Order: sequence, then C-alpha cells, then structure tokens
Amino acid sequence: MCLTLTACTLPGNVPPSPTALIIATVQFTSILSRTFTPISAQTQTPVLIQTPVATAVPIFCNDPRGRDLIASLTTAIQSKDGSLLASLVSPSHGMDVRFYRDGKVINYDVEHAKFIFETSYQADWGLSFGSGQPTSGSFQEIVLPSLKQVLTSNAKIVCDQLKTGGVTYEPIWPYPNMDFYSVYFAGIDPSGGLDWQTWATGIDNVAGKLYIAALAHYVWEP
Repeated sequence: MCLTLTACTLPGNVPPSPTALIIATVQFTSILSRTFTPISAQTQTPVLIQTPVATAVPIFCNDPRGRDLIASLTTAIQSKDGSLLASLVSPSHGMDVRFYRDGKVINYDVEHAKFIFETSYQADWGLSFGSGQPTSGSFQEIVLPSLKQVLTSNAKIVCDQLKTGGVTYEPIWPYPNMDFYSVYFAGIDPSGGLDWQTWATGIDNVAGKLYIAALAHYVWEP
C-alpha cells in the first residue's frame, strides 16, 4: 500500500521507493527425543540401538559458489549494473543494507535492486556516529562510494568471521543464523590505519542456490 502511494507521487519513470524493515531474527532449535522401554529384571537382555549416521553436508566456507557470488557482486557494484545486482538478490529475503552497524535497515527486493543505481530516493540511514545527526540520501550518494572502494579484486575476503581493523566497539554480525563473508579494505593511510572498511555480506540459500541477503558496514568509530 505504501509503495503504491509513493509511486503515485513520483514522475512516471521513477521506480518505487524501497521500504525500511525491522528484521526479526528467528532462532531455530531442534529437539531430539528418545523413548526407552523398561525391561524387566527377569528378561534383561543387552539391546543394541543403532543411531542413524547423519548424511555429510558441504561446509559453507568450502563451497566455491560463495566467493563466486562475491565476485559477481563486485562486478555489479563497479559497473553499476542493476540487472546483474537484481539477479544476485535473495528472492525470499531481499537485500538488507545497513550503512551504520547500528543504524536503520533499508531492504531492497529484486525489483527495487534493478533501479538501485538510478533512483534518487532519499533513504534514512540512521544517525551518524560522528555528528549524531541523521544521515539521509540515495543509495548511490551514501552507500555506493564505500562499496566501490571496498569491493575490488584486491579485497581480503574472510568466511563466517568479521574481519575489521582497530575498533572502539565489539563488531557483531546481526544475523546469527546467516552465513556471511567479510569483504575487508585495509585503508590507504599507512600511519593512522583508521580508514579501513568492511562490508559483511550475508548469504541466503534458496532452493540450493546462493543469493545476497544482507550488507552491513563496519568502520572505525571515535
């Protein structure tokens, strides 16, 4: 409904605006129950219980498709290819983007991702950790310059670990049930080392295919 109303107020060729979502993390707990039948003392006989052997599954970090997905994301960002980016976005989850680690989340579904490099929609990314003032602007104004600096062929990529430079806070990946890659840029300041950046990239497995589900930004904060 909100998207429909927003689209009606914009010029004819401008795509609808993305919607900020608050993502609730769902914890899954699996419970294994076993029932044992008492055996009378007169008839006690050793009972052999065979436990089914779990089928081996590939470990996420050993799956080369994950790094291939990061490579495709890098190409989409550097070439500003909306169609390519849309093909990488999770069709079930969309793509969450956090410019500030504790800021607001903007979710782009597949359709909105096609226009992410074109739209001038002024999103609210949350409060700046420096000034404390709200940060408002389009994806290409606020987020894209940082992504282009970090997502390069020379980036350091680490699986299921937050790789950062020096921090004044505890870096936490906000999706505990989602595998991810850290894409780390060490910075260009040889003395201070305070201009590092990390974009943690969450991966969603949909029907056996890997997609981008989240992007979270980490930098040095005073």
